[in-house]
Amino acid sequence: PQSQGLGEAYSTGFFGSELRRAGYDIVMITGKAKRPSYVYLEDDSVQIMDASHLWGKSNWETEDTIKSDLGDPGVRVASIGPAGENLVRFAAIINDRLRAAGRTGMGAVMGSKNMKALAVRGSHDVEIADVEGFKELAYQIYDEAKGPATEKYRILGTAANVLTLNKQAAMPTRNWQDAVFDKADKISGEALNKHHVEKIQGCDSCGMRCEHVATVKEGPFKGSIGRIEYEPTYAFGSCTAVDRPDAIVRAVQLSDLYGTDALSTGVVIAFAMEAYEKGIITKEDTGGIELEFGNALGMCDMIEKIALREDIGDLLAEGVERAAAKLGKGSEKFAMHIKGVEMTGYDVRGLKTCALGYAVSRRGADHQRHGAYGPDLKGQVDRFKAEKGRGKLVMDGEDLYSVMDSLIICKFSRGIWDYERYAKMYSLAIGIPMTAEDMKQCGERISNLGKIYNLREGIGREKDTLPIRCMTDPIKSGIAKGSLVTQAELDLLLDDYYEMRGWSNEGIPSDAKLKELGLEEYAKYLKDLKKSAPKKKSGKKKAARKKKK
Repeated sequence: PQSQGLGEAYSTGFFGSELRRAGYDIVMITGKAKRPSYVYLEDDSVQIMDASHLWGKSNWETEDTIKSDLGDPGVRVASIGPAGENLVRFAAIINDRLRAAGRTGMGAVMGSKNMKALAVRGSHDVEIADVEGFKELAYQIYDEAKGPATEKYRILGTAANVLTLNKQAAMPTRNWQDAVFDKADKISGEALNKHHVEKIQGCDSCGMRCEHVATVKEGPFKGSIGRIEYEPTYAFGSCTAVDRPDAIVRAVQLSDLYGTDALSTGVVIAFAMEAYEKGIITKEDTGGIELEFGNALGMCDMIEKIALREDIGDLLAEGVERAAAKLGKGSEKFAMHIKGVEMTGYDVRGLKTCALGYAVSRRGADHQRHGAYGPDLKGQVDRFKAEKGRGKLVMDGEDLYSVMDSLIICKFSRGIWDYERYAKMYSLAIGIPMTAEDMKQCGERISNLGKIYNLREGIGREKDTLPIRCMTDPIKSGIAKGSLVTQAELDLLLDDYYEMRGWSNEGIPSDAKLKELGLEEYAKYLKDLKKSAPKKKSGKKKAARKKKK
């Protein structure tokens, strides 16, 4: 719903395991129910249940009610809240109360089908081809998940990134007006864990235990419960200039209850705050909320307005791209999105490899499609320089992450996996021989399929870009002061990436690449594109002509 292209979102917890124990690898929902409904899977039994009494309820109420109606507290539920029902474009699917398939508006897709939830109960053993071999590998992974490779996630969680990225001038602040938040210490992983985290838990059968659950003990948000991660902390913290941990926990909880992507929600509100301070929207538009940067109460109130599509919330529910198009008055210059999907919390102006990864991400603004922030922040490359070679780094990251998501493997455990282990696990589980090279090609095939899908939907090179602000407004503070990404730099990076992929300079996979990957059947979607594609004039050549003149 956000990008009008490929939509994908991933969640964690216990729901997926229960689905597998019920005997399902995939559940495909087609069509639309005539009335609010939910699907209940109990092993081989498939039932479409009336959800009229659930419509309008929060995700937590929905889960509790379904379990009560079915008389089974062990049922796992993935549901939508009022945001999904109201087709908020960044509505999420929530499972296990605190887990979300958040990005790209999958909750709105469920809402469009009148589908309130998917509930599942399984009692089968999962069949494994080589039980003993698989158990041996599983125990190795379990033990390593408790080791040094995952220490960061176990001790502070991803909120540990707050101070790290702030120090690197890579933490977007005040709707990306800067990349250093002067009150980062107040919302850091250290502060959140010291004052609010009361429980650390893990997903089904995982030894890592990275889920830090925070509780607010006093003040206006007393009793609020939320799962603390870096991205929501950025979205509801530095991006909105809110320095109150209790408000961040409450905002996360509201996102879970109403069913919105917390990340997009925070960025949308930050956009509205800037529009408010610039006089583009008024107190009358906001329903009386003084929507200034740093207004914690106003931020939380706005989440409800967005989910229920009240006042300016109705427009903001469309996401920053569409909201800016409607508001005008220069607001498109600070609408922080790529392909209609709001920006995640790595300031790409001073992370040139990451900038390329964001630009070409098949599901819009994202760091979880490629992990390209890694080489920049670890000093493996010059983070401030755009140069050839970055295309391969992004390509390799995309293909690897595609494999991880297809196997449903947590990216927090990436330090203990490699292609050899992926192939071994697959072979032991399924019984089909698979090599590391086979697995790597699977990742490349998925990446190419994603590109073909988007091309078919009209999303080409012109959408492989960055927000206007990232290309016109330099970072103001810190070690990245003065950094931005010019059009010439982006063109150089895109040309390099497309070349490494075996695509044309318009980003269209070649016939040779399709044949290599066994994707010839999809050539029909690219035929007309190849005929009409203009010849790309790179930024490098433009600069050369200008110099000659």
